[in-house]
Amino acid sequence: MSNFETVKVQMAHVKALAEAQAAAREFSNKYFNGSDGGACGFAWVNVYGVRSNSKMGKALAEVGFRKSYTGGLQLWNKWWPGQSVDAAEQGANAYAQTLREELGLEQVYAGSRLD
Repeated sequence: MSNFETVKVQMAHVKALAEAQAAAREFSNKYFNGSDGGACGFAWVNVYGVRSNSKMGKALAEVGFRKSYTGGLQLWNKWWPGQSVDAAEQGANAYAQTLREELGLEQVYAGSRLD
C-alpha cells in the first residue's frame, strides 16, 4: 500500500473517531446529563467487502480493525469509555458514516448488543 493510501485511512480513522466521540458525548449529555446511563452493552463497526489481506484491509488493521466471525472487519468501541449501549451505539453510527464518506466504502455498518 502506498504511503498516501495508509495516511488516508489513518486520517479517516482519526476523523471518524472524533465524530464518534462527539456523538456519544452529545447523546449522553442530552439523555443522561453527561453520565453513563441507560442499559449496558457493546457497540462496534463492521466493514464488509474488504479482504483482510488487501491493501485497504491491512490499512484498516493498522488502526484497530480485526477479522470478524461475520466475515468482515470489525472495530469494537473506542469512542465511549462507559457501558451505555445507547451512547456507544450513537458513536458507532457516527464512526460508520464518517468512514463510509471518507474512504468511499459502501458496506460500513454500526452494530450493538446488550450486555
